[in-house]
Amino acid sequence: MVATLKKRNYTPNAKGALDGVRVLDLSRLFAGNLLTQVLGDFGAEVIKVEPPAGDTLRAWQTAGVATHWKIFARNKKSLCLELRKPEARSLLMKLVPSAAMFIESFRPGTLEAMDLSPEKLLKKNPKLVIVRISGWGQDGPYRRRPGFGTLIEGMSGFAAINGFADREPVLPPMYLADAVAGLYGAAAVMVALREAAKKGGRGQVIDLPLLDPLFAIVGPQAANYRLTGEVKPRTGSRSTNTAPRNVYRCKDGKYVGLSASTQKMAERTFRAIGREDLVIDPRYRTNAGRVKHAAALDAIIGAFVARRTQARNVAFFDKAEVTIGPIYDVTQIIKDPHILERELLADYPDAEMGQFPMHHVVPRLLGTPGSIRTPAPRLGEHNRELLSELNVNYDELLKNKIAFE
Repeated sequence: MVATLKKRNYTPNAKGALDGVRVLDLSRLFAGNLLTQVLGDFGAEVIKVEPPAGDTLRAWQTAGVATHWKIFARNKKSLCLELRKPEARSLLMKLVPSAAMFIESFRPGTLEAMDLSPEKLLKKNPKLVIVRISGWGQDGPYRRRPGFGTLIEGMSGFAAINGFADREPVLPPMYLADAVAGLYGAAAVMVALREAAKKGGRGQVIDLPLLDPLFAIVGPQAANYRLTGEVKPRTGSRSTNTAPRNVYRCKDGKYVGLSASTQKMAERTFRAIGREDLVIDPRYRTNAGRVKHAAALDAIIGAFVARRTQARNVAFFDKAEVTIGPIYDVTQIIKDPHILERELLADYPDAEMGQFPMHHVVPRLLGTPGSIRTPAPRLGEHNRELLSELNVNYDELLKNKIAFE
């Protein structure tokens, strides 16, 4: 049960390396929220500028709980404005001079139609870093297409190589394109922030489509095709570069993943399963031979693994110093001693649930560590705090439906 997790407290007074960096986040759904969650974890003041209906991520609920929002909106403030009204956009522009970053994920052209063009934003704050998240980019023939991650995961080439050869291509069961873009974006904004901080440095626009980062990590498919004229097939969990590498079923119905991707590791694997003969067998002596005869090799290893439970397989191969690991489901993840000791996952205080399990700050900086300072905000929770900077009549804003809480 999740109750086995360590209990951690929020640390509202912690300071991170990005303390003093204000981020205006107008993005929706996952890519922008992940990008700014990373910034918030390391101390940035992230202001989620939400419409009256709230960020769409609030609607992703499990058993009535907005679990995604609780995780990816931690360390953020909520400012709820009706940006369809010019008065709200005027308030937003008054916050721009105090911001270091401006994140948006509207369809290309929408920001300009709202009279919030990058040119206008940079005129207001020449050192502003502007991130424009979209499906396909700010230019190109597809720029106006809907930018859902599913479309990008298909067109990037990822789905075509994912799955088994005798079945349809497989889309990832999670927001892969958005996640990769969000992490690329977090790196990009730090580069741009460094440039803006230089003497004479200026802000700039970062064009961050979902397509480009996912296509980049798929690897040298285009180069390989040009060299060979062959399209990479779907191979399930098998690799086309090394063997043995696969998922094997254990006696208890659970699975392990084994990767013997070096010559020494392959030989060590053969000796561990009592098949020293495979070390000199012409079919398996070299990596090229092992890849060519991967199916037969998998049958040999699979038969050995099938006689033992997952735990016994892991213990056996660990002792033999073979690179093997369990294929976990969530019931095992939350009990794993390594994950628990490093507090990768811990329970944090939560107003709705008492305790809520979240991953801790990633990556782990030893000199300037990040922290979880505040829970995800209620819609419009920080309106008064933030708008008080602007010397406006907040009650009038509520009355005129410019701000909401």
